[in-house]
Order: sequence, then C-alpha cells, then structure tokens
Amino acid sequence: MIPVTRINGRKLVLNADLIKFIEETPDTLITLTSGDKIYVQEGIEEIVRKAIEYSRSLRCFPEMNR
Repeated sequence: MIPVTRINGRKLVLNADLIKFIEETPDTLITLTSGDKIYVQEGIEEIVRKAIEYSRSLRCFPEMNR
C-alpha cells in the first residue's frame, strides 16, 4: 500500500499491486487493473519509487534468531 494525494488534497492509500499504468496528462493519472482512474498530485517518479519500496518491503524477511 502506498500513500498518495488526490488533486483535491485528500489523502488515500493505494494498493500498488493494482496499478496498471501511470501517465502524466500533465497531471499524474494512475489507471488500476480494475479500470478505475485516479488523478494524484505526486509525479510518476515518486509513485514508481513508492511502489518499488512497497514491493521490496513485502520481500524483506528479518533474520530469525536461533
């Protein structure tokens, strides 16, 4: 899940796994696999960075003590 800000300033948390593609039109438009579209204030680079960080956090396992 990644935090984003809608154009109107309202914050929301988006499931990064549902992102189909991102466009700048010139606002940033996120299209989800469901077909829903969300305009956000963040730029493409920031959304991609957040999505990568989220993905990495899912695959990071703490070392277990023996």
